[in-house]
Amino acid sequence: MSTPNNAGTDTAAGPERARVSSAGPVSHAIFRVARIHKLLAGQLLREVGLYPGQELLMMRLWDEGPQRQADLAAVLDADAPTVTRSVRRLEHAGFVRRSPSPTDRRVTIIEATPASMGLRQSVERIWADLERMTVADMAEDRQEDVLRALGELERNLTASEESRSGDD
Repeated sequence: MSTPNNAGTDTAAGPERARVSSAGPVSHAIFRVARIHKLLAGQLLREVGLYPGQELLMMRLWDEGPQRQADLAAVLDADAPTVTRSVRRLEHAGFVRRSPSPTDRRVTIIEATPASMGLRQSVERIWADLERMTVADMAEDRQEDVLRALGELERNLTASEESRSGDD
């Protein structure tokens, strides 16, 4: 379903009608890059039996140790049912263990298992491969420019999101 990037060409409605993508060229570029990046990440992760997003959950556990499931959902910016599904799949695969909190039985603690350490090496390799594919032969100073621009876009969008949620 890919379409060529021909923003300057005529459309079926005639040359007087601009392409919808030209109304937001930066947003359209972000969408295209994010889509292909997620697709490629998904292909690489499938090689080790993970779905996109599960590696982020595991990375958090490896880096920060056992955590409340609700905290994982918050830091991953995911809804509770999605995190529950991911945890269940990872638990079934033997990569995480769920246990009730010793101080609050309503809280579930998630921790990485020793069996997940082999997976950690694979995930780190996949992310390094994905990074190499993403930046390819881009010069280091250009990569820094891209990171600064992406940081600025993230700050802009975060501020817009916060102001919109304050309007409710």
